Amino acid sequence: MSRLLPPLVLTAALLAAWEIACRALHLPAYLLPPPSAVGMALVGRAPLLFASAAATFWMAFQALVLAFLLGGGLALAVSLNRSAEQAVRPLAVALQVTPVVAIAPLVLIWAGLDHAGRAVVALAAAVAFFPLFSGVLAGLKSADPDLERLFDLYGASPLQRLIRLRLPSALPFILEGLRVAAGLSVIGAVVAEFVSGSGATQGLAWRLLESGNRLRTAEMLAALFCLMSLGLALNAAVGAAERVVRRRLV
Repeated sequence: MSRLLPPLVLTAALLAAWEIACRALHLPAYLLPPPSAVGMALVGRAPLLFASAAATFWMAFQALVLAFLLGGGLALAVSLNRSAEQAVRPLAVALQVTPVVAIAPLVLIWAGLDHAGRAVVALAAAVAFFPLFSGVLAGLKSADPDLERLFDLYGASPLQRLIRLRLPSALPFILEGLRVAAGLSVIGAVVAEFVSGSGATQGLAWRLLESGNRLRTAEMLAALFCLMSLGLALNAAVGAAERVVRRRLV
């Protein structure tokens, strides 16, 4: 409660100030609706928003798993060879700094206009790829040098060194990369759905576009609230897993 109370009090104060300002200034609902109107929209469109949130969550989860398999697997492969790492790292950085909106139309063409969901998953995975690749690679190289020499002394095989030394050392880095990638996968899914613009995926981004085109600002804010809650839930789940693992390691 000591951790939850301050943000709850601050949130309640901000919502109250928002409500009072909207009513005192007589702001039009299409410009800035009060929190009460947003709450009514959230309740009134709850089934539709829940279905869209589930669709966005499923795409983000698939993207996170795909990014973990590709980023972690590639980091594991290049960690065994310094030349391979030097060759792959610039390409991974280039993928990270390339805006997803720039490659989205191309990925949508490759995936097929009838399979917009595949394009969204691929683009979200591209956004979440680098934190996992970088975290796994940094973790695999973080093993204690004294333990590395001890493994050399006992003639440990590369597989034994990987399983018994480097992977346990890399676990905190992997979990931190996973925490960052979880949030980025949601961002990537929403941006990719915005760019696709087909409405085939019916996620929260489509609800935002639909509400915005009809000037239903309260419904837009309700969808944003669902999106924020989804990102917080993913981040909290990864954070809880990280704390459990750290306690076991200690």
